Amino acid sequence: MKNLKKFLSLGIAAAMTLSLAACGGSASSSQGAAPADASTATAPAANVGTIENDGNYDECTIKFSWWGGDSRHAATQEAVKKFMEKYPGITVEVNFGAWSDWEAARALEFQSGTAADVNQINQSWINEFDSAGNVFLDLNQVSEIIDLSQWSEDSLAQLKDVNGGIAGVPVAMTGRTLYWDKTTFDEAGIGVPTTLEELRAAGKTFQEKLGDEYYPLALGEFDRAIFMTFYLQAKYGKAIIEDGQLNFTEEELKDGLDFIMSLEADHVIPSIKTIDGDAAASLDQNPKFIDGRYAGILEWDSAPLKYKNALGEGREFVVGEELKNLGGNDNTGVFTKVSLGFAISTTSQHPKEAAMLIEYLCNDPEGAAIMGSERGIPESKAGYEATEAAGGIDETIAAAHEIVMAASEYAEDPIFESNDLKGSEGTYKYVFGGLSYEEFDTAEAATELYDGISAACG
Repeated sequence: MKNLKKFLSLGIAAAMTLSLAACGGSASSSQGAAPADASTATAPAANVGTIENDGNYDECTIKFSWWGGDSRHAATQEAVKKFMEKYPGITVEVNFGAWSDWEAARALEFQSGTAADVNQINQSWINEFDSAGNVFLDLNQVSEIIDLSQWSEDSLAQLKDVNGGIAGVPVAMTGRTLYWDKTTFDEAGIGVPTTLEELRAAGKTFQEKLGDEYYPLALGEFDRAIFMTFYLQAKYGKAIIEDGQLNFTEEELKDGLDFIMSLEADHVIPSIKTIDGDAAASLDQNPKFIDGRYAGILEWDSAPLKYKNALGEGREFVVGEELKNLGGNDNTGVFTKVSLGFAISTTSQHPKEAAMLIEYLCNDPEGAAIMGSERGIPESKAGYEATEAAGGIDETIAAAHEIVMAASEYAEDPIFESNDLKGSEGTYKYVFGGLSYEEFDTAEAATELYDGISAACG
């Protein structure tokens, strides 16, 4: 087998030959491969000094970039529209789309200095693209515009850069839980599972009563990496990655991979080959999910609505519990992280106006209420109060968030979602996809996974 790292730069470069123009704005494109750390190719970090909140602003155009589903796009576009009405003379060009290939596209923009003024970012991007602290503006410099006191020091600390600056504000905290199409379980004559034993039993029941195309749960490659991690952390009582270092042996990783493959064997989850054969861009667009043949997903508490809204008419979407006894004990193994952040590029020519947009989206009563809980339960105190007062805390997201936060035992290390591991040519896709396609066994897969995570940890 070939180690996946050799594919990384070529894979990102190839992916970026595709246009990612969004529904409401323009997208930048560049040639060449993005390095793992795009900060090495950018100009020195901007030092704009402290920008005063004097009530004035420039007439200008700023760009805003984010990914997500249709409901997030709609809410964010509405908030941008209201922002421009409130601050005439500031034009916001938007660039948005689905997650697929999104990270690779933004990596090239950060590298080439063509990134949007305001960027929705993952926590891992700070380590991956800004290891020198010169890609994302230290928001302390615009703290008179963005009221940083609305966030706790602990949550802001999770988005600090190498220099101790605040590279972004956390929009929400998040973790993954299970969601079920209860209608399918009703058709099978069983309740939604709350334990691993019940989940395994559901696989057999689905196959016998509903047919071979029915599965209680569907997991893509990254979903499998997360579910395996929950299992391992629950069983062994330690984080998979801690302080930037892999905390598991090859044999322990093999145990986790054996667990995932046992779910395939028990007809709990379809194979990756089966999911690939469905020819759907994502599970929420997969006809087998829409009509209930795939009756469960493992998703962030901030992002269930695109699945709920995708279900066929008359189907009931419910939030599930974190599984009990996942590791044979009372541990859940669940981790949480900063869901998303908003950051300003150091290349922005209008950092003040960019900061005004972030302040409006997160803290302004009007903007926060429009944004609602489309990115999760707002972490900003002012944003949460405004959203709650407006009735904008979605019941499904709130229920999922409560379950996740109550079950959480670990903080996700940002390396877990590094592009080397999570990307379209990353280790997770290679290992879990190849294993499911029967290209290698779990012992070989464990070696590849161990080597891949170790390399990402450096």
